[in-house]
Amino acid sequence: MKSTRYSFLFNSALTLTLLGAAAGLMFSQSGQPAAATQAKDKQVDAKGFGKQKPPERPGSMEKIVVHGKSLEGNLEGDSPDRDVIVYLPVSYTKNRNQRYPVVYFLHGYGAHAESYTNVMWASDAADKTAAAGTSKEMILVFPDSYTRYDGSMYSNSPTTGNWETFLTEDLVSYIDSHYRTIASRESRGLAGHSMGGYGTLRLAMKYPEMYAAIYPMSSCCLMNNPFAAGRGPAPAPKQGDAKGKAGPGNVFANVGSAQAAAWAPNPMNPPQFFDQPTKDGQVVPSVAAKYLANSPLAMVDQYSSNLKKYKAFMMDCGLQDSLQGSNKELDESLTRLGVPHNYETYEGDHTNHVKDRWELKVLPFFSNNLSFTAPKKK
Repeated sequence: MKSTRYSFLFNSALTLTLLGAAAGLMFSQSGQPAAATQAKDKQVDAKGFGKQKPPERPGSMEKIVVHGKSLEGNLEGDSPDRDVIVYLPVSYTKNRNQRYPVVYFLHGYGAHAESYTNVMWASDAADKTAAAGTSKEMILVFPDSYTRYDGSMYSNSPTTGNWETFLTEDLVSYIDSHYRTIASRESRGLAGHSMGGYGTLRLAMKYPEMYAAIYPMSSCCLMNNPFAAGRGPAPAPKQGDAKGKAGPGNVFANVGSAQAAAWAPNPMNPPQFFDQPTKDGQVVPSVAAKYLANSPLAMVDQYSSNLKKYKAFMMDCGLQDSLQGSNKELDESLTRLGVPHNYETYEGDHTNHVKDRWELKVLPFFSNNLSFTAPKKK
């Protein structure tokens, strides 16, 4: 019997996620460019991706390290000290009494936060839209969730560490205590692309008290069904070794391991500390059930009441993205459940309009739906 293709949504569409290989500027805490720390982040020209041009009116980009108490003791051995890139608007250093809403952005699989800030020309777009008046000034936060298996899946797991808790508690607490934020739900937004879109939906469903507006882009992993052999157009990527080495030329060799570490952790199964959903070509029902339970299309009915609490909910996907079918299915499920939201499609694949969407859609969306006024004290 042929081995079941259990990573069908991490398929050829994700191989388009060149974001993880896109080079760009790293920023030191002074806002000055620093040398890239990852050898794989090489500049590419495909579809216009590459280095961010120096903005004409630059806000500052700071690279900081945030300690994640929630990530301590993870069985993968990943550091609980996480790189985070923070964009501060132009007026931040001028208006010392002004406070700002915060948008958190979650990157995709196989990439680093800095890859996305450069692919999207994040600071340039924020400066440009603020100057043009199409969006207001906001603090933007890009946490790096690159792990031993190239992505955390933004899930709580003893193997990967508790990424949900890190993002909703450790990181938010740090940002609110170190920057002039408007530290309220009404002034906090969450967005992400691909694996980051999955993370956005996951956190939005479970932590509605944290964010007022959400924008998942081209979300992956909406239905993770090991029983559905052949649903994906490409076979499951080969596993990396116990140390998470993907091998040359195969950015997605560790996808299966990343999923298993996040959704089927097993502290009693060294050295990888997770279980696989198939064994000897057969689905293991008890493990497969864990994958299904972590699928937004399976979760949405249970968490629909939480999703109804958001002031604004926007999602999008390219018509040529092979994830468009599952995103459309989620749109239909949300409509059936009466969850207010908007869903846009556009001509494009998984990556070729990420920069445009960030500037023309994502930033204005949060500008229009977050509060720029601190709540009155009761």
